Amino acid sequence: MNLETYDDVKSYFMQKKHRELRRNLDANLAEQFEKLGFTAIERMTRRFEFLCKEEKPIVFLGERIAFLRTIINLPDIFTQREWKQIKAIHYIHESGFLSNLSPDYEKILKSGISGLANDADAYSIRSIIALSNLARRYVSEAEKVGNKRVAYNIKHIINHGAESFEQALQLFRIVHFGLWLEGNYHITVGCFDRYMYPYYKKDIDSGIITKEDAYSLLEEFFLSFNKDSDLYFGVQQGDNGQSLVLGGIDADGKEVFNDLSQLCLKASGALMLIDPKINLRVSKKTPIEVFEKGTVLTRKGMGFPQYTNDDIAIPALEKLGYSYKDACEYAIAACWELIIPKYGADVANISALSFAKVIDICLHRDLVNCATFDEFVKSVKKEITTQCNEIEDSIKNIWFVPSPLMNVCMACNVESGGKYNNFGIHGTGLATAADSLSVIKKYVYIEKSITKKELISAVDNDFAGYEDILYKCRYEAPKVGQNDDFVDGFLVDLLQSFSDSLKTKTNCRGGVYRAGTGSAMYYLWHVKELGASPDGRRKGEPLGTNFSPSLFAKAGVFSVIASLTKPNFTDAFNGGPVTLEFSDSIWQAQDSINKFAKFIKAYIEMGGHQIQLNSVNLETLKAAQKNPTEYQRLIVRIWGWSAYFVELDKAYQDHVIARQEYKL
Repeated sequence: MNLETYDDVKSYFMQKKHRELRRNLDANLAEQFEKLGFTAIERMTRRFEFLCKEEKPIVFLGERIAFLRTIINLPDIFTQREWKQIKAIHYIHESGFLSNLSPDYEKILKSGISGLANDADAYSIRSIIALSNLARRYVSEAEKVGNKRVAYNIKHIINHGAESFEQALQLFRIVHFGLWLEGNYHITVGCFDRYMYPYYKKDIDSGIITKEDAYSLLEEFFLSFNKDSDLYFGVQQGDNGQSLVLGGIDADGKEVFNDLSQLCLKASGALMLIDPKINLRVSKKTPIEVFEKGTVLTRKGMGFPQYTNDDIAIPALEKLGYSYKDACEYAIAACWELIIPKYGADVANISALSFAKVIDICLHRDLVNCATFDEFVKSVKKEITTQCNEIEDSIKNIWFVPSPLMNVCMACNVESGGKYNNFGIHGTGLATAADSLSVIKKYVYIEKSITKKELISAVDNDFAGYEDILYKCRYEAPKVGQNDDFVDGFLVDLLQSFSDSLKTKTNCRGGVYRAGTGSAMYYLWHVKELGASPDGRRKGEPLGTNFSPSLFAKAGVFSVIASLTKPNFTDAFNGGPVTLEFSDSIWQAQDSINKFAKFIKAYIEMGGHQIQLNSVNLETLKAAQKNPTEYQRLIVRIWGWSAYFVELDKAYQDHVIARQEYKL
């Protein structure tokens, strides 16, 4: 088969016909490696060499950005017995492989593939040679099918780096492909419009390409992220970490958002695919036009861009020990966490604190014996510290599988530690905890309309037989999101207590801990260890996703952002956005784009740290659950990433449906 034009190529991949070219490998490498007594780094190198040889080059005539995974599975390098031994003496984060990193793309684009071997060790050199050989086989295949353009570009970038915008995109694709093939995951795109802009501008200024040419190339480049994204699997399909950052402030205080940034937003909106995930860095200095361009993309209903406030993020990073220059270059990890390209070896999502669990423990252990509400709050803050200590104690002697290729793509040996080695801790159920404290103070200590034992019994019985208390706790009590200082004060105090409890700690790699307001998948996972909670949440009902009100806190969108901009985020910035769903009916008004953009800008000017927005139609979501084959391309935002709705587990689908739809 040969596809003669880009439109042919686009249609082919959109219809996912390329998946027919894939195959599973039947290779038991782990047992072979164990018998031969190979070290971990030797195993990784040998597996990568093996995979590069096994990959079958696929090039189409109308293609400009080549490289396609044909191998589905990556054979294990350790047997189960060996993994058990490793885990007996080490803390293993997730799969044990490196993740949530942003390589030194500037170096990669300048050096070319072979140039990465400079100052590399023997294992990295072998990996570079394996990837270079695969690239040469792609050159041969391109020549065979008559695609001289791809053949010329790949041949050049193997040894010489990129000289044009098109070559830079192709080189990125090859190295990105290699890093995933090596076994790394959640490898981000980084600050794309910073390192790629010089290639774009050079070609535009010299007349080699027009903006229309650049856009067409960029669209095909974005399409390439979706060729293999179903093989880059996280907690759910779509959780793959292909996160791209645009805009923001540089070390000179200048706005970075440029022509390439605009083309990226346009290409993303035109393709309507889940990758790459678009993130916008903004600040008080960002013109309203940038927010309007972002809003045009939001209206498409893909759940991005996600916005991060440089006015908060950069000072927060400096507080944590990052240099100002590095802080100004921050990128976004797979979801929302801040990571430093080139130098950062942070583990941005190593664990999570359940605020709802803290309240549950203190409710049952301490409430009856607390004469005053202040005593109860002290017990809550003490328990937060206890939980943080337990998290710290559980993470000792962390170990990662070596990554020879990744090592030469960074400005540090990330396996053993980089310039920054900090650990990020999520905080889940924050609104549920604050709302619960509101109930306890108002009804138990002030009004005394509910006794301590009644509240505990109501919670333990999932409010069965306590319907009056359920109604009062669930619907009448003040809630986070209603701009009520009575409850929002607890939100502020809980988050500050969390960050304070982590400030004095040093992790096993010599780094610090970063408190965050994100939930990731824990908004569903943490409820499995909980019953009901004092705010009226019943057993099994999920927590709010990320930094958001509870699912039954009814409030207007402006009161929500007023509540959620009150904490001091420079003390708690591992990331975790305000997550809001908007009815797609808001776009019917003529001034909807400008109005929505002003809303986001207002949130940033009020001191909001991060925000992500879904444009949804409740009836469409319900219809998609019933008839998934008719809604294959329906996209929603889950926690820090977007996915095809019908590919999600029902629990995640139900949560999206249950979230409140706001209107402006």
